[in-house]
Amino acid sequence: MNRQSFLVLAGSLLGVGRLLGQAAAEAQVEGYLFFASNEAAAPAQEEAVTAEAALLRSLEGRLGKVFPFGHFHLIGRHAQKVFKEYESWVVPSKDLCLKLDSRGPAEGGGVKVHLQLWQDTKVLVKSDAALLPGQPIFLGGPSWRRGRLIFVVMLK
Repeated sequence: MNRQSFLVLAGSLLGVGRLLGQAAAEAQVEGYLFFASNEAAAPAQEEAVTAEAALLRSLEGRLGKVFPFGHFHLIGRHAQKVFKEYESWVVPSKDLCLKLDSRGPAEGGGVKVHLQLWQDTKVLVKSDAALLPGQPIFLGGPSWRRGRLIFVVMLK
């Protein structure tokens, strides 16, 4: 890429950034990536991922009712604003991420979204949903090691 093309691209990206900065966010979401397994030992991680203890207990209890595993280890976390007419990405790990497209406000104070769960360059799950306060959405991801990855997204 020549210098002039680079400057045009950089200017365009800065312009989009300014537009997003000026746009009102419809919601803020928090994404959590769990490793579910029947082994108590958590997988090795470069950096420890933390969250509020009460929230983790609540999510782990709910996950245990849906997924047939005995242990749920938090391995990734990312917060993201959701903007109207812009795609938003929740990226708690380098391998698994969630694309959100706002579809407008939902009854009950939430937001309607189109979700796409991605692993690398492959879409694993597509769904339309309503993110509502206090009601996380669980997305079963791929098998990993001796368990499964589970993506949780909720309003912040």
